[in-house]
Amino acid sequence: MESRRITTAPGIELDVIDAGPSDGPVIVLCHGWPESSHSWRHQIDPLVADGWRVLIPDQRGYASSSAPTDVAAYRSDLLSADLIALLDDVGAETATFVGHDWGALVVWDLARFHPDRVNAVINVSVPYTPWPMQPTELFRAMYGDRFFYMLYFQEVGPVELELDADIARSLRTIIWGGAGESAREPTATEDLPPLAGTGLLDSWTGETGPPDGLPPWLAQADFDRYVEQFTHSGFFGPISWYRNLDANWELTRGLPAPPMPCAFIGGTRDMVIAHRMDYVHGMETSLPDYRGTFMIDGPGHWTQQESPDEFDEALRSALAATR
Repeated sequence: MESRRITTAPGIELDVIDAGPSDGPVIVLCHGWPESSHSWRHQIDPLVADGWRVLIPDQRGYASSSAPTDVAAYRSDLLSADLIALLDDVGAETATFVGHDWGALVVWDLARFHPDRVNAVINVSVPYTPWPMQPTELFRAMYGDRFFYMLYFQEVGPVELELDADIARSLRTIIWGGAGESAREPTATEDLPPLAGTGLLDSWTGETGPPDGLPPWLAQADFDRYVEQFTHSGFFGPISWYRNLDANWELTRGLPAPPMPCAFIGGTRDMVIAHRMDYVHGMETSLPDYRGTFMIDGPGHWTQQESPDEFDEALRSALAATR
């Protein structure tokens, strides 16, 4: 296994983990927010043992990879082009792509922008769900003047000021907020605080804040790695992925659904899907070659980190189903 730096576009370099046989089939693992390539640490050895060549980038804006200062630099067509550049770098015509959280959103778009370069898609936590309208318009219709974090993220400045103020506190709060141990019924819209004057951290885990320490599945050394990476990168780049939701919708709304074999892995306590499994089931009709849903009992949003052994088994099954 090596970590190297790859130029993916003019002025853009990504740090990439490259592991496994050089002649093996390529699999690209794409992290979400607020994570990095380190979120896939448990999957590298099992995939290599199965013969895969594993590529895991720190994506644009994360860790020590390039972090443009223009919001538009984080559109999904550009993030997708970064991933295609990884294939070009290793001389691969195609690859299987696995995305978690925002990595899943980018992979869903990548599979529509570049279907000829994608053998299969296996996404985690975020199902394929075509937006019926401009995303921020939909959120405003749903939440009105109540707090919803994706609306809060749209303005440059306030969220960076909040999260950059204490990186360790911010990450610990967000991690606990999405963990299976903290799973709870969603708050009714009318009971949410107002959008104006509300920050992310106070809303993420309620009035009592996160529990002391870290979840049992996250070692201190791994958490310290994330803190170091976000201390370097800050939050502007990662949050700017959210600021391109409307632009991404415009770019993709005329494109057909991903045509290649697709599968989905989720945790039963993941706040993204636990109370809206209809979105997961919807892929059976919205995707032309859907090969199955693989649910893992127990984990929350950080699926592959919370239950790595069960996740590796589910991933192996999903890979077999999409071949």
